[in-house]
Amino acid sequence: MKNLALIAAVGYNNELGLDNRLLWHIPEDLTFYKKMTMGKNIIMGRNTFESMPVNALKGRNPIVLSSKDIDRYADVICYNNIENLLRMIENSSDDFMVVGGAKVYKEFLPYVDVMYLTELYKEFIADAYFPYVDFRQWDSIKIADYMDENIPYERNIYVRKRMK
Repeated sequence: MKNLALIAAVGYNNELGLDNRLLWHIPEDLTFYKKMTMGKNIIMGRNTFESMPVNALKGRNPIVLSSKDIDRYADVICYNNIENLLRMIENSSDDFMVVGGAKVYKEFLPYVDVMYLTELYKEFIADAYFPYVDFRQWDSIKIADYMDENIPYERNIYVRKRMK
């Protein structure tokens, strides 16, 4: 979908988090995340939504995907299945960004045309992982290499290849 992208930071083995928390704190990457998601509709699972500080979503429109009852969230758009959410995205001219967690990334990966990945060159203990990606189906644009908290990392944009 042309208006659906994904943003994530992953460890060397696709680690995302542990106990519903991020595994690292890299200010530069948080700044990039904020820049890329500001003013957009951001799609996340319930656990990801609940793990975020209250002010973390300021300037964004959170959309929560959850099979559980989520009526209690005021001012948050909630969907209980991906099909209805995809239909809404398809009929919208707005931009949408998938921001996690692991299950939501896996569900949306087949529909995303652009991925913004921060790839850390360090292994972490984790219980949540980014899904497998067949990178032969994606063109890569390397943005830059970085070093923070003694963790080397790079940022890449991946654009899905089109069938000819």
